[in-house]
Amino acid sequence: MEEKKSNLHVAIAGNIGSGKTTLTGLLSKHYGWESHYEDVDGNPYINDFYAEMQRWSFNMQIYYLNNRFNQVLEIREGKKGVIQDRTIYEDAYIFAPNLHSMGLMTTRDFETYFSLFNLLDKFVQPPDVLVYLRASVPRLVSQIQSRGREYEEAIRLDYLKRLNERYEAWISTYDKGKLLIIDVDNNNFRDDPEDLGAIIRKIDAELHGLF
Repeated sequence: MEEKKSNLHVAIAGNIGSGKTTLTGLLSKHYGWESHYEDVDGNPYINDFYAEMQRWSFNMQIYYLNNRFNQVLEIREGKKGVIQDRTIYEDAYIFAPNLHSMGLMTTRDFETYFSLFNLLDKFVQPPDVLVYLRASVPRLVSQIQSRGREYEEAIRLDYLKRLNERYEAWISTYDKGKLLIIDVDNNNFRDDPEDLGAIIRKIDAELHGLF
């Protein structure tokens, strides 16, 4: 009989303001698993980046790459299940290329960044299930405003729209493992236990093959 994997890994992907952190917290509480959050408060570049993106984009992306690669190693070595807020793939396939295409990261810096990502990716184990939170730009804006982070006040609508387009392109070709897409515009998991329950049932079905 096949032994069940004890350290299951569910990753939450989605644009800024899609509800990744909230869902990570709710799922880790439900499953009794560890939560791995994106290091926002401890990020030494984030305020500088939003104030002067062109100057700090490379530093910011290298910081996140290092941070998330460490997370991946911790998850692989751990014994408990993990809910992860944002993946290493999103930095490489969405945020860094977007900064490059907007002229906010030089080609030289982008190529250096991406060659480092490709090297690290050889050691990355993908999540057992990737949950993608799909949200419209108005929904993202509403949720960003409601949490009131000062450095996010400078985020422009066209920036969120570009990121959304890149998320959709990435998700349409994602082939590293099981994928679950949640339409955040029609699912209020933050406040509605029934909506959260629907997500949990879908994750259980992907993890354990319950149909």
